[in-house]
Amino acid sequence: MRIPLQIFGRLALPLLILLPLAACGTAWDGRQDSLAPRSAVTQDTSPEALFASGIEALNRGEYARAVALFDTVDREHPYSAFATNAKLMGAYGEYMRNRYTEALGALDRFIQLHPAHRDIAYAYYLRALCLYEQINDVERDQRTTEQALVALQDVVNRFPNTPYARDARLKMDLGRDHLAGREMAVGRFYQTRRLHLAAIGRFRRVVDEFQTTNHVPEALHRLTELYLTLGMVEEARRTASVLGHNYPGSPWYQDSYVLLVEGAERDSLGRPSWFRRTFGGLF
Repeated sequence: MRIPLQIFGRLALPLLILLPLAACGTAWDGRQDSLAPRSAVTQDTSPEALFASGIEALNRGEYARAVALFDTVDREHPYSAFATNAKLMGAYGEYMRNRYTEALGALDRFIQLHPAHRDIAYAYYLRALCLYEQINDVERDQRTTEQALVALQDVVNRFPNTPYARDARLKMDLGRDHLAGREMAVGRFYQTRRLHLAAIGRFRRVVDEFQTTNHVPEALHRLTELYLTLGMVEEARRTASVLGHNYPGSPWYQDSYVLLVEGAERDSLGRPSWFRRTFGGLF
């Protein structure tokens, strides 16, 4: 994003004529009926100065002050050249404060009002980040994860050749892995409760919809265990065959191999099968 880091042009501060009584902390502007204390220097409230102060506040990590300054630019100088950028920088300040709802609202307004802005790609990317940062633990509801994936995909689709798209793709991989982890957690829960068909549905989804994640080998092994539990030996063998073909060195394949081959033993690198630990001597 191109952020103006310097003030364009000189800022002319009004020259105050100090009367002799100024030494006592008072000055007279010729319009008041009496002398009244006031500052000897008038604060510059031009949009340039306010915007520059906002950037400085961001650089110092004073995000609340930066947001207030950018809001002042937008509110008091709505037709200035700095007002549009102030909207976007204010959203960034809210993001840095972890106020994602406020940042999303500001970004949605910015995107709607300025669809042709030179930094519109960054606005879409920052919006996706606001959702991505709210991804919950796999034990909790994952609607935000799904929303983040949609927003990240939107960045990739709209701006495919930008650095934002490259980072969005990486975050999408992590988001999919997170969703797969959620399905695995629910599947394990069902399996421990002997809700076999429900567990199969969860593990099948991981295999079918999240093929590039690290959870697929375990999902295939869990399916092998469940098919054996249900007496579906041929299906268990086919599933274990897929596991062995795609992940021949995986500890999960070794677990499946032990289950299917009579007399086979787990090699010294692995751990006992979760199925055997959980269900004991069923097989």
